Amino acid sequence: MKKFMTLLLALVMSVGMFTACSKPAEEKVEETTTVTEEAAVDLTILKEADDKMLNTYTVIAVDPEAPFTDADGNAVSDVAVNTAGADALIQWLLLEDTAALIAAYGEEEYGNTLFYNLEGAPVYAGEIAPATEETKTIRLSTTTSVKDSGLLGAILPVFEEAYGYTVEVQSAGTGKAIAAAKYGNADLILVHSKSQEEAFVEEGFGRVLEGFDAERLSFIYNYFVLCGPSSDPAGVKDAATVLDAFAAIAEGKYIFISRGDGSGTHTKEISLWSADLGITAEPESFASYTEWYTSANAGMGACLVMAEEMEGYILTDKATFLTFVANNGIM
Repeated sequence: MKKFMTLLLALVMSVGMFTACSKPAEEKVEETTTVTEEAAVDLTILKEADDKMLNTYTVIAVDPEAPFTDADGNAVSDVAVNTAGADALIQWLLLEDTAALIAAYGEEEYGNTLFYNLEGAPVYAGEIAPATEETKTIRLSTTTSVKDSGLLGAILPVFEEAYGYTVEVQSAGTGKAIAAAKYGNADLILVHSKSQEEAFVEEGFGRVLEGFDAERLSFIYNYFVLCGPSSDPAGVKDAATVLDAFAAIAEGKYIFISRGDGSGTHTKEISLWSADLGITAEPESFASYTEWYTSANAGMGACLVMAEEMEGYILTDKATFLTFVANNGIM
């Protein structure tokens, strides 16, 4: 009997030891199957809030008496511009309620304000004419940043529902957006390149709305940001200024993705390279830099995808970049 009890006790102890050892093993398996989710986008903001990176947006109504041409420069005389529709949209964009709508965009979805109201911007406080059968379709030629960032998709339905208009948005770089208006394919433009806007007005394509003092109505802004791989091989993040950052990229011949499309972003980028490099919008100006400088001739979203894939640097507007990240690198 004593021998049996000893055997039974040994058996119980063995089972206990097996049970005690099996629990940590199960827990270990659970721990090893837990996978830490990595960020979908490695591209990150490395330089921002520099005075030279301010990005101001301006709206201009197209003059129906402008010297319109076709793509070959031949005069075009049968252009119909919807001045009433353009007036209505511009007036609405300059309402205080619209300013609040724009300022709030991005906070809920992205946790960050994407656009800001320009201090001293013109404000409209009058009545806005509702759409008629003749004026209901408005052609807006604009830059990719206000479209790719989602701003227009968020605010235009409010305008359309309130006044009965339909806004047809044509989105391209500022240069191409302005060219579309010069061809007679837009009723108004919303762009962000002061020099190109001023040339547009000087050439007779802009008009002054009743109650305002100038053709160019600048009303919102955000910032350009210099982005690159998180490893930042050029040391952009530690550069004293954005000009120093661009110089470091060129000196080290690190990959840089340029819009190359005559857009406001492209125009700003060109102004940030050292004058010694001689980079302009002309292909021959960067022909000897193609081992590191890529001129994409594409929109902001497509260029961000390229920069992510090629682990390169890129200048972009902050609104589109934050949208790019929130969409896990899909544009």
